[in-house]
Amino acid sequence: MTFELVCFYFFATVAGIAALSVISVKNPVVAALCLVLTFFSMACVWLLAQAEFLAVALVLVYVGAVMVLFLFVVMMLDVDFTAVREGFVRFLPVGVLVAVVMLAEMLMMIGVRTLQTPATADPALLAGMSNMEWLGHTLFRDFLLPFEIASLILTVGLIAAVTLTLRKRTGTKIQKPSQQVRVRREDRIRLVKMAAVKKGEVAP
Repeated sequence: MTFELVCFYFFATVAGIAALSVISVKNPVVAALCLVLTFFSMACVWLLAQAEFLAVALVLVYVGAVMVLFLFVVMMLDVDFTAVREGFVRFLPVGVLVAVVMLAEMLMMIGVRTLQTPATADPALLAGMSNMEWLGHTLFRDFLLPFEIASLILTVGLIAAVTLTLRKRTGTKIQKPSQQVRVRREDRIRLVKMAAVKKGEVAP
């Protein structure tokens, strides 16, 4: 048994225990921290598989951004999770049945694809590069146009989501740049000429 295999068993065991803890513990903060440990352990597994980009993306995107944000939201909001967990035991057999069926279907599809697809060598190793170097070289040289189109589609989707969810609320003050640039000084300022009087005198 090699050292890499021992590390794989260790990371896989930690990831499995942490994943079970996510759905079994009652404290949502502890569940979020267990999910962070699950992501980090799976990133270590990706590193063992020489998929550095996936490992770094998993740590930066999920552990460093999504889960930290989720953890702060859970800690700041006073959410009653008792009502959320009331039907967990009652619907547990149905959930287990659906999960087993989905797992069997995925394993069957993986087996079919494995039989149909011949094993190929790692293109990064053939090119004499690391996984991240080969991925960046291929992405920004061979697939630059699809990458730019995908980024444009994501930007349009983000703007569309903000536009669709934007609602006008009564009683709130908003800025209207079109009206602000057309404003004149005479509309905002009124100069009043008053006679100067000494201190203690009454103006006529």
